[in-house]
Amino acid sequence: MEKMERFSLEGKTALVTGGAYGIGFAITSAYAEAGARVAFNCRSQEHLEQALARYHEIGIDARGYLCDVTDEAQVKSMVEEIRNELGIIDILVNNAGIIKRIPMTEMSVEEFRQVVDIDLNAPFIMSKAVIPDMIKQGHGKIINICSMMSELGRETVSAYAAAKGGLKMLTKNICSEYGHCNIQCNGIGPGYIATPQTAPLRERQKDGSRHPFDQFIITKTPAERWGVPEDLKGPAIFLASQASDFVNGQILYVDGGILAYIGKQP
Repeated sequence: MEKMERFSLEGKTALVTGGAYGIGFAITSAYAEAGARVAFNCRSQEHLEQALARYHEIGIDARGYLCDVTDEAQVKSMVEEIRNELGIIDILVNNAGIIKRIPMTEMSVEEFRQVVDIDLNAPFIMSKAVIPDMIKQGHGKIINICSMMSELGRETVSAYAAAKGGLKMLTKNICSEYGHCNIQCNGIGPGYIATPQTAPLRERQKDGSRHPFDQFIITKTPAERWGVPEDLKGPAIFLASQASDFVNGQILYVDGGILAYIGKQP
């Protein structure tokens, strides 16, 4: 096999949850560029149509599905639809997620549960739905979009950090349970990525200066910049391809070096 063929996704079917914009859109696009048949979901018809138009503009034939990934019945129905239309799902990326930046003592139990439901329970539901087909066909790739908050805590993100820490351990456990079935489950831990979700943290102040958090991230990151969704394309293709067949249960942090860096002396 030619070296670069190991990174090809020709003939594969990939599903990226939350693939309408941001990181999910970039990964879905990367898989299509690598030869895969691609599908994504979102919960809004409006966002679904907007995303399909964007994929069409860049020449990608992506299939979009309306589905709430926290609803097991809807997930089963979507997986069956994709199986019938595109084939068995070879690659699942659990990307859909939310964050609520609220101090812990001010966060309601309902808000905490909502974050955990989307960021942790949904990847469990999605993985559970695709693993039986992966077992039958003798191979599969599951990639969970974790976070630096899988390793670190920070003010106002208690629910998100709890969910992403749990997702890291779900990743390791899927590897442990199904590695013998030639299923690889790994995670990608993005650093601070410039997406619509993080836009409020990058807004310029009235005097033209950087947002304090923006400046904090630039200072703490050896690359001295925010990441962009395209930075995740290579890692996502690697973990979805044959090139990573002996990589399992790992979290690949794509963070510009922030987790390796203690920071400059004040």
